[in-house]
Amino acid sequence: MSAFQPIKKTLARVFAGPVFDTTKQSAVVPIRHMKFDFEPEKIDPKFYMNAELASAYFASLSIFLTRGEDLVIDTARFHRDFIQDPVLRQRVTSLIGQEAIHSRMHEEMNEAYRARNLPVQFFRKLEHYVFAYGFERMPQPMKLSLMAAIEHFTAVLAEYMMNHEEIFFSSIDEKQRAIWMWHMLEESEHKDIAYDVYQELSGNYALRIAGFFPALITILGLISIGASIVPFYRKPSNLISLSYWKDVPRSFQLIFGLKDGVYGSSLGHIFDYLRPSFHPNDHDTSAFLEYYKKRLLNPVDGVLTPYFVKEFTPALKR
Repeated sequence: MSAFQPIKKTLARVFAGPVFDTTKQSAVVPIRHMKFDFEPEKIDPKFYMNAELASAYFASLSIFLTRGEDLVIDTARFHRDFIQDPVLRQRVTSLIGQEAIHSRMHEEMNEAYRARNLPVQFFRKLEHYVFAYGFERMPQPMKLSLMAAIEHFTAVLAEYMMNHEEIFFSSIDEKQRAIWMWHMLEESEHKDIAYDVYQELSGNYALRIAGFFPALITILGLISIGASIVPFYRKPSNLISLSYWKDVPRSFQLIFGLKDGVYGSSLGHIFDYLRPSFHPNDHDTSAFLEYYKKRLLNPVDGVLTPYFVKEFTPALKR
């Protein structure tokens, strides 16, 4: 671990901020097994607020998520044995488990997208070049930084979606609603784990910021550009459809609008990551988590109940 030793210096500690702050998060993170059995004919291509281009962004994000989550899993697994705190090691195991199931469930939904004539294969090739020739060739300290940054962006997205529950019910597609609400819940549950691992093993501010910008470019830029081809690939007549082009500005506002857009209204949260003393738990989502666990996991009428299989918590090994 010589790559990390010079990083543990006084200056880094000054800039690092609090480490392993569980005061606003539960230390216990369960791994939930789900089974959605997506049916291609029931996939709604306008799932997100009945806007085709905005919905295409989330389809594109779903495809990229599988490779991104695999990167998080591999990076977390590599670094887990270097962590001294047994509770943090346990939480890393939970992170790995949750992300592994996310990747598998999204891959199943991606196959349903492919059956509905979305360019899944094209995106898989695009993500292969981004990851195989870019992110996966980075040295481990940089991968650790990138992992923390990726988890920051998914936490931002989760907080936005938890604060806008109505977006999930704009469509009758219950399974897309369920997978995104489940993903939202778990990304918020484990939002501090990757960051705490980074701070535990590195804490270098400059390196943390270096990982932020590739994540920013990919999630806000590359995925958005890729998503722009989805409506035309799925339905070429959109090229000359007046109704489609009239809805494009609305889709843009839904994702990037400064007032209510997913990322536009979250810019303060996104760039708060650049603050030297930043910690994910500075953005308290504990009330959201309490509400959504009841809303989603209620055994009688929870949104996730029809798709929930089982859950367990990894053992604490001291």
